[in-house]
Amino acid sequence: MRTLVASGVDVCFANPGTSEMHAVAALDAVPEMRGVLGLFEGVVTGAADGYGRMAGRPAATLLHLGPGMANGLANLHNASKARTGIVNLVGDHATSHKHLDAPLESNIDAFASTVSTWVRTPRRADDVGPAVAEAVTAATGRPAEIATVILRADAAWTEGGRVAAARPGAPAFPVPDATIDAVAAALRGERSNRTGGVALLIGGDTLTAAGTEAAGRVAAATGAKLIVETFPARIARGAGRVDPERLGYFAEQATAQLDGIDTLVLAGAVEPVSFFAYPGRPSKLAPPDADIVALSRPGDDGVAALSALADLVAGDAPAPLARLELRPARPTGASSVATTAAAVAATLPENAIICDESVSASAVFADATAHAAPHDWLRLTGGAIGDGLPMAVGAAVACPDRRVVALQADGSAMYTIQALWTMAREGLDVTVVMLSNRAYAILNYEMRRVGATGAGDRSGPLLSLDNPAIDAVALATGFGVPAERAVDAAHLADLLERSYATPGPTLIDVPLA
Repeated sequence: MRTLVASGVDVCFANPGTSEMHAVAALDAVPEMRGVLGLFEGVVTGAADGYGRMAGRPAATLLHLGPGMANGLANLHNASKARTGIVNLVGDHATSHKHLDAPLESNIDAFASTVSTWVRTPRRADDVGPAVAEAVTAATGRPAEIATVILRADAAWTEGGRVAAARPGAPAFPVPDATIDAVAAALRGERSNRTGGVALLIGGDTLTAAGTEAAGRVAAATGAKLIVETFPARIARGAGRVDPERLGYFAEQATAQLDGIDTLVLAGAVEPVSFFAYPGRPSKLAPPDADIVALSRPGDDGVAALSALADLVAGDAPAPLARLELRPARPTGASSVATTAAAVAATLPENAIICDESVSASAVFADATAHAAPHDWLRLTGGAIGDGLPMAVGAAVACPDRRVVALQADGSAMYTIQALWTMAREGLDVTVVMLSNRAYAILNYEMRRVGATGAGDRSGPLLSLDNPAIDAVALATGFGVPAERAVDAAHLADLLERSYATPGPTLIDVPLA
């Protein structure tokens, strides 16, 4: 614990068990470390993901043996796709006990290696501190990594532990001038035998306000289509900022956006592919003969590269910025996805953080909030649902002076609904907008798109959540979060403003027909 704090890691999201009791007890001796309890390991790991995205430095997790690690894998998967640095501390049986194959004995290394690029098992007490310091180095490098320390019980309870000196992670790699010059030539159309359009696809660490502004300058000066990756880990949006077109989730949407593009420049993003394979459709989304050029890759200093590129091709020309006066007016009428998105956009407080797990409604919210007050937007990077509410917990812990708005589909909320309890216990300023359509709506779309027939007497109920209906207000109240149901769009706007003005968490249930 002292090594973590000395290395700049001072928050530990935890769901511990017997093998981790010495780590729990250490919190009393190291008050600089904040321990935050999650009632399920998926809440713990998702909170660490949200924290890392907003704090720009890793949190620690404390997990119980292999089954605890396994319970947290889905949101560690999301964190790995977001390139969020996390330090996992996973308890293990004492060395003398492992060969007995006790009920909780498992191959923790195997679980950890599916999401961690760095895994160590210190065997002696004096190896623990150095191993933790190395884990923080991995988790703070560029690109950041998920690092897992498997801590055997005897290494925790044996005398001889020592605090290890902090070691900074690797810095971002500067993009060579020659690469920037080559990309500038491609954007100017100076490459031979290229007659189609040019697109600039931005993602990863380039999606700060400075990065998107530089990208906007490049696009305005060269005529390149500016597109942001479908599921950015974090992007600065709203009035006074550049609003890139988002690459569509559905493969046919994305291929239509990229149709006619013969040069695709990547800045912090990777070559786009569809989420799934579909009959008769390509998995790679760029035109097959497109020239794909990388300005910066994950781990590079993409913002500096974009700024240098903008200076080269745009000079002093400004970027086109979204204007606050164009945000939607307060809506009236019945609740719908569109009116809910308008209510959020009209009332959103300045400098808010949006954690988006609205799934099938996400594109509507993104469009509506393009001209809202300046905010940061966090998305479900890895597609493993159940990250939205935990991510909001972590973001709120990282940024206690900012309002967090969780746009949450009801189906995915049930994966990690326990996060509401942590919001209540910690008094976090989170407004949960629960979109209650009582269905796995995205799967109704996908069933048709993959060519499967469905919605019959047997298949239909597997995509429905209305028998029995989930009462989000009752659930939230039971977890200690004040909750109310919006009766229409105007009522929702009133409830949102009341929530923003009230310290602590709130849930607003929005029934959708």
